[in-house]
Amino acid sequence: MTIRETLAQGKRLLQAPSPSSCIDTPALDAALLLGEVLGMGRAGLILHEHDPVTDAERERYMGLVSRRRGGECTAYILGRREFRGLDFTVNPSVLVPRPDTETLVEAALEYIDGRGGAGPLALLDLCTGSGALAISLKSERPFLQVTASDICAGALETGRGNAQGILGPDSIRFIQSDLFQNIHGAFDIIVSNPPYIPSGELSALPPEVRREPHLALDGGGDGLELVRKIIARSPRHLSPGGILLLEAGSGQMPEIRSLLEAGGFGGVSARKDLAGRDRVISCRRSGE
Repeated sequence: MTIRETLAQGKRLLQAPSPSSCIDTPALDAALLLGEVLGMGRAGLILHEHDPVTDAERERYMGLVSRRRGGECTAYILGRREFRGLDFTVNPSVLVPRPDTETLVEAALEYIDGRGGAGPLALLDLCTGSGALAISLKSERPFLQVTASDICAGALETGRGNAQGILGPDSIRFIQSDLFQNIHGAFDIIVSNPPYIPSGELSALPPEVRREPHLALDGGGDGLELVRKIIARSPRHLSPGGILLLEAGSGQMPEIRSLLEAGGFGGVSARKDLAGRDRVISCRRSGE
């Protein structure tokens, strides 16, 4: 079989209904998996579409397709996911970085750039997981002094490895902490993509999402258990005029806004993602 024929077979299999998966991008997934086996990108698959695929390569490819049909997400199968042009190692100890979270990066960059020549800024990324937020921000604004924390040792190991591979050693300080428990000092910026899915909605998530770590998804009864803790405890860790940015669900924004305003934060505003839904909410600590 040729590359083109093998790719078409993989796409058909991924398009077929399966009780274990919900595959929205069968053509893309088929190409990524075959590219992994053959060691080439999507452009290479097109350029060499008439080249033969060996029996061993096809067998390996069908094995990856079977895993995808079984509900394992493509990023976990490949062991990596691209985020803001960077390749992050991912595994079942961390959430897979998603395009929606780029909204949080862009909101943070807008604040950082608005500070002008105010000198180095200290940034804290709570619930860092793979380190996508912390590493992307440090990569795009190298003058940032970045600390990243997570309660999960496996997530921290993954994030630390990503930072070393992308930025080099000692580029970011990683701390194992239950939110602010082991965090000391104040920061100009705190960003977080905390768990915010209501516990009762976890079972309704797509099968591949349910395979991601529940610790990083489960936000308690209404999804805001950790958000409330972050809002309550962040003022003592924010410099005067410092900014807090949180990712959450669009339907949760009114309640989060009320919590922030009741907590004395000012300048509360929401930012929409590419789909036009409120995705990130930001606010300032008083004192500026």
